[in-house]
Amino acid sequence: MSATAVLIHLFGEIALLLWGINMVNSGVQRAFGSDLRWILGVGLRTRIRAFLAGLGVTTVLQSSTATALMVSSFTAGGAVDLVPALAVMLGANVGTTLIVQVLSFDITLIFPVLIFVGYFAYRRGSSSRVRDLGRVTIGLGLMLLSLHLLSETIHPIESSVVLKSLLAAIAPDPLILVLLATILAWAAHSSVAALLFIMSLSTAGVIDGHSALAMVLGANLGTALNPLVDATGGDPVKLRVPIGNLAIRIIGCVIALPLINPILSYLMMFDPTPARLAANFHTMFNVVLAALFILPLPWIARLLLKAFPDRVRSSDPGVPQYLDNDALDTPSVALSNAAREVLRMGDIVETMLRGSQDLFHDGGMSEVEAVSRTDDVVDRLYSAVRRYLSSINHEALNDEEAKRLSDILAFAINLEHAGDIIDKNLMELAAKRIKNHLRLPKDSLAEIDQMHGKLLEHLHLAASVLMFQDIGSARRLVAEKERFRDFERTMTQRHFEQLRSGKSAGDTSALQLDIVRDLKRIEAHIASTAHSLLEQSGDLKPSRLTS
Repeated sequence: MSATAVLIHLFGEIALLLWGINMVNSGVQRAFGSDLRWILGVGLRTRIRAFLAGLGVTTVLQSSTATALMVSSFTAGGAVDLVPALAVMLGANVGTTLIVQVLSFDITLIFPVLIFVGYFAYRRGSSSRVRDLGRVTIGLGLMLLSLHLLSETIHPIESSVVLKSLLAAIAPDPLILVLLATILAWAAHSSVAALLFIMSLSTAGVIDGHSALAMVLGANLGTALNPLVDATGGDPVKLRVPIGNLAIRIIGCVIALPLINPILSYLMMFDPTPARLAANFHTMFNVVLAALFILPLPWIARLLLKAFPDRVRSSDPGVPQYLDNDALDTPSVALSNAAREVLRMGDIVETMLRGSQDLFHDGGMSEVEAVSRTDDVVDRLYSAVRRYLSSINHEALNDEEAKRLSDILAFAINLEHAGDIIDKNLMELAAKRIKNHLRLPKDSLAEIDQMHGKLLEHLHLAASVLMFQDIGSARRLVAEKERFRDFERTMTQRHFEQLRSGKSAGDTSALQLDIVRDLKRIEAHIASTAHSLLEQSGDLKPSRLTS
């Protein structure tokens, strides 16, 4: 086989390996994306739990880069502390070694079974999760197939005089081997792919054990570069976790590189098989790093906080704070970001409601204009959230995530409509009260205050429904909507009774009726947040119409 043919085969087989890893990664995120985000969210509380969460999630995802993206997004948004985030990365690094350990054994006979079973599940699966797991199984099969093909391609070239001469010239300088492996892992975006390639070279006899261990160190450095590259160009806070992870890897490599010979002798006592030597050293390196650095993480975190301080937030409240474009390819993280931004919209609508309540007691036109300007902020945030949600990689969404995207967008739409009602209707009524020097009766003001208070309470309930899928809050929202309807009916009946009896207070009675009508409209938008959850649980019929 010519050198050109060998290169073509190698490139194709490496691409097949990367595609298999991508299929596993995307399939797992589709099947368990929200659950993985929840595991990380629960785990990011203590260092030990964070370490275990990172190990587990990365073992499933087969990508420490994907884990780093999730963690960086959480820390950049201020949702979690930097110390447990760094602990997650220590766990993620160990998690990748478990994958390499499994693949270092001769299990290539399994790949036809995996591909067949995965294809059957993908084509015949009764649910989206089964089909996604079929995708994962196909990906595992392709990874094993590519490893088998790599071994077959490399094996004939072990006798190449040119290759052996080149590697013999490089072998005395381990720094060059580390650099080559670093570039390989960075280009492959996967330490697993780089390690499998190194193991194939070692098994074929192209490189010796000393060179294999040096290249393992380079692979660990290269895979730490990918999250760093992905985090550049945005908020500097996002660099904390990637740079902390890279710094730990660099320190580990500086310590381990001079000790390769005694480490090699020690590992040879357990298993001299070339592929197992590389896999065992990869595991040992990351386990030792985790043991050494798990305790001093608070000191490392303080250094990173000084080097990358929080960016001063824009004074413009209409500028989104949580819509991280780098997370768009990871739906579970992107949806979490969008939900947090929508909660900001809810806080602003709450401010508008409180301003509306005050303006029916007292205040002037300047306060009316201030509330109206606040609606512009709600509109701008809504537009940003809508664009962000439409930019998420919809192909990577599972059914649960697609529903959550719909719920987040629906809540944002309802908040935007509520803001418009406050701006275009309630503020018009407040301006009318001020211009005509009208004063509502005390009992009417008390009723309006009560409705405003209920709306503020319901806004918090709606946020709970969105974030935590709280059935109790959802039921209460729908029940309160009916009470608002009854309240408006009572107010309307009272107004017409006053008109018939000649006791109507004229403009103030009509003003109160209009206020109640608009508050009920806002309540309807807030309460609609509960409909999707209640329909899913069977507590609410999709339609109230009877056949």
